[in-house]
Amino acid sequence: MIHDPANVAAAASPSDTKLRGLLGAMSIFTMVMTVPQVWAIWVGHEAAGVSILSWSAYLVSALLWLWFGIRKRDRNIYLPCLGWIALDSAVIAGAVVYG
Repeated sequence: MIHDPANVAAAASPSDTKLRGLLGAMSIFTMVMTVPQVWAIWVGHEAAGVSILSWSAYLVSALLWLWFGIRKRDRNIYLPCLGWIALDSAVIAGAVVYG
């Protein structure tokens, strides 16, 4: 049997559909909640206390999830990862420049 993600999505239960919607909303919400950190670093030039090690771990995690999401052809996984890669990279670069 060949796995077809399109058929799986079409056959998803209503609770799965709600969970996917909630996960998508939380992805956007958590990224929006990270913007003030990026803003503080790049606009306020304040990177004191920012852990490059922690944000690098988040970046590696996002890269791995991106790879997994692409392999599974699941946009709910790989699209948010693109946002996280951009945000994590901005924090790391800002911490290097202003830290």
